[in-house]
Amino acid sequence: MITMALSATPFRATLCNASQPPSKLSFPGRISLAHHDHHHHPLKSPQIIYPKSPPIRRRQLIIPPSATRKSLKNSNKDSELVGEENEDEMFQRRLTQAVLWVMEGVYIVWLFFLPFAPGDPVWAISSDTINSLVGLSLNFFFILPITNSVGIHAIEAPVLHPMSEGLFNFVVAWTFMFAPLIYTDFKNGRYKGSLDVLWGLQMFLTNTFLIPYMAIRLNKADARDYPRKASQLGTMMIKGAPVVGLIGGAVCAISIMWALFGRMDGDFGSVSERWNFLLKYLGSERLAYAFIWDIVLYMIFQPWLIVENLANVAENRVVFVNYTRYVPVVGLLAYLLCLKGEGAIDQLE
Repeated sequence: MITMALSATPFRATLCNASQPPSKLSFPGRISLAHHDHHHHPLKSPQIIYPKSPPIRRRQLIIPPSATRKSLKNSNKDSELVGEENEDEMFQRRLTQAVLWVMEGVYIVWLFFLPFAPGDPVWAISSDTINSLVGLSLNFFFILPITNSVGIHAIEAPVLHPMSEGLFNFVVAWTFMFAPLIYTDFKNGRYKGSLDVLWGLQMFLTNTFLIPYMAIRLNKADARDYPRKASQLGTMMIKGAPVVGLIGGAVCAISIMWALFGRMDGDFGSVSERWNFLLKYLGSERLAYAFIWDIVLYMIFQPWLIVENLANVAENRVVFVNYTRYVPVVGLLAYLLCLKGEGAIDQLE
């Protein structure tokens, strides 16, 4: 009997990048003949054995975070810049984007328009809420209270409850620290709008603008987006990241101390009484209630952004930053203090 085994590789699965031609069909298999007594057994037909086809993988641009505009311009090796995204990864990316967009919708509708959350919706905001917001804004970063305490009274600081001042400045300072992180995020090129406007709206209006950014940065990659040229504000934030981190971290620490011990001469009660005020404040003021949402979102986004940009951190500090990224404010402070000096410059060149 003569038996024949023929193995062949199948066509490579079609990739979604049309510029990549499919591989040619090849037959690297071998033919083996074994002689037996063919006078007593009929010749069997050749049997073709096909190996299982590999899972379909779709092209997804993956550019190393350490790449710079100069290195990409001088590189002609497209294979170094292109990876593959399988069906599961693509589904997970799109699902995460969908969750983020739903979260954005819930944030806007629930906190701005519906009357069910604590406090007044935006269309029925009271004058007391407006006055409180103006007073908190005047006490931004405790500048006026501090200058008044040293004898400078060009503008008198509004006297508000230290718990509300502490909560407001804590969230604003944490937002301030996000600026260098966003400007050094290697996926920020997928966001086509102005990062300056994005961060300005997040800093001075509402933190709801960060959720769409987190969703858009998950869009399908495009080589033309990498890396994004920093604006003048972005350049300042990247080069001054350690200073931004120290200022923001100091204000966050002062905010906690101020909330517990600030204005002790103003009859705002003991620490336990201030805590009770905070609980009542969160349950009656829409602004305070929204700040809790912002804190929860920041606790999610901070480690997420940091872990995807660890290549920006000095090599001997990567492990430290990776472990501390889960600690609110502290992890972001560690990232800003441990940024590579040369890495920041490379992103600007």
